[in-house]
Amino acid sequence: MGAALDALVDEALRTGALAALPDKHLIGGKQFPSARGGRMETFDPGRGESFATFAAGTAEDVDAAVRAARAALKGPWRRMPPAERGRILARAAALLRAQADRFAVVEALDAGKRISEAQGDVAGAARAFEYYAGACDKLQGDSLPLARDYLGYTVWEPAGVAALIVPWNYPISTTARCLAPALAAGCSAVVKPAEQTPLTALMLAELLLEAGLPEGACNVVTGTGRDAGAPLVAHPGVDHVTFTGSVATGIGVMQAAAPNVTRVLLELGGKSPVVVLADCDMDKAVEGVLGAIYENAGQICSAGSRLVIDRGIHQAFVERLVGRVRAMTVGHGLRDADVGPVNSKRQLERVAGFVDGAKERGRRVAVGGARAVDPETGKGWFFQPTILDDVPADDPVVQEEIFGPVLTVQVFGSIEEAAALANGTPYGLVAGIYSRDLSKEHALARDIDAGQVYINEYFAGGIEVPFGGTKRSGFGREKGLEGLRSYCRVKSVVARI
Repeated sequence: MGAALDALVDEALRTGALAALPDKHLIGGKQFPSARGGRMETFDPGRGESFATFAAGTAEDVDAAVRAARAALKGPWRRMPPAERGRILARAAALLRAQADRFAVVEALDAGKRISEAQGDVAGAARAFEYYAGACDKLQGDSLPLARDYLGYTVWEPAGVAALIVPWNYPISTTARCLAPALAAGCSAVVKPAEQTPLTALMLAELLLEAGLPEGACNVVTGTGRDAGAPLVAHPGVDHVTFTGSVATGIGVMQAAAPNVTRVLLELGGKSPVVVLADCDMDKAVEGVLGAIYENAGQICSAGSRLVIDRGIHQAFVERLVGRVRAMTVGHGLRDADVGPVNSKRQLERVAGFVDGAKERGRRVAVGGARAVDPETGKGWFFQPTILDDVPADDPVVQEEIFGPVLTVQVFGSIEEAAALANGTPYGLVAGIYSRDLSKEHALARDIDAGQVYINEYFAGGIEVPFGGTKRSGFGREKGLEGLRSYCRVKSVVARI
């Protein structure tokens, strides 16, 4: 770490916080307390303690933010040439890189992330603004092949006011991956970050103003899903909703948006398989499986939470995994231990409940399986990195999203069985494949029902690669040019000449 980052980490560990953290809504380019005066606490998961407070928004705050966003659509933002929008987003990317250390430390405090992971998230967010900055003036329509006496063409227009509901597991990353394309398309936005992790969304909105974004083009309202998120999704002034979160809440979002016929993009999580064939490069596969499940303490919608392994290498592979897991350290994210905390006490109870239930059903715990604390302080919301071995396909730990550092192992005897196991849950977000056989890799990629497939490297790709799910993992695509089109609508024009 550099000297500036070291100083910020030291301040955060010594005092429990950082100075001058944002604590108010950002609406129409200005900071406002909650209309009803409400405040909430945000917690450091590595200590399990509150370290800051912020505005608890309500429907009044949401309405003010939506009105500001609609006003921006009629103002300079809507009239701005696409190339100038691109220059603003490019300046935002540069400013974010310049302020990356502070963003990373705040993200680690608020979300519990390891500082190295938080640094990667901030760099990825900057890259998202950089990528979409270059796409602003590339939204081109088509000329339509009609009869000789007709001229037909299409125009890509911004969808309007976009409501962006951001989850707690990747606050800065998810905010950037939906906000950057929304702004690139010419939309205005109202961001509602998760109540557990409000800070970096507020910081990012302030940074965009510094980059030259017109007031009202990006607004942030903080608070609970019930008091702020639900009024935002149901607001008649919203034209598009992007929601990332649980299936149950996603269903509620669709229902709330339906009376206004508001378009919706849903990314609802997964139970993603990592299929490892007997001919794999064992070293690379072990590294890939470990990263797929234990990054961010397993709190990733696309985590490789199921190892689907060939029977011929099952025992040897799991033994290698167990040896590596036993050597892992847990600890506060700012100390960059191997595995950080889970985000909240509630989430810790959920993870422990799944593992305790598996034990009661007689499932074999190969390693881990218990709560933990930061060895330096004896505090925090931690769960040991865990492996549940040779689990039946109908077990809840196979079928349901745990969202923690828990890997379940399923064993197959044929490539057909591997595909069936991979497809054997209600989810279809991503999948991983490890093999040296090109034909088998791509046959599995064809047969696995998932929105994205990684071959011989989990989490491969970046902002350029479209991301989204099938089945109960949701619909619509973020990232890439598909993500840009998600915030556009197509108008057709036909003239008789």
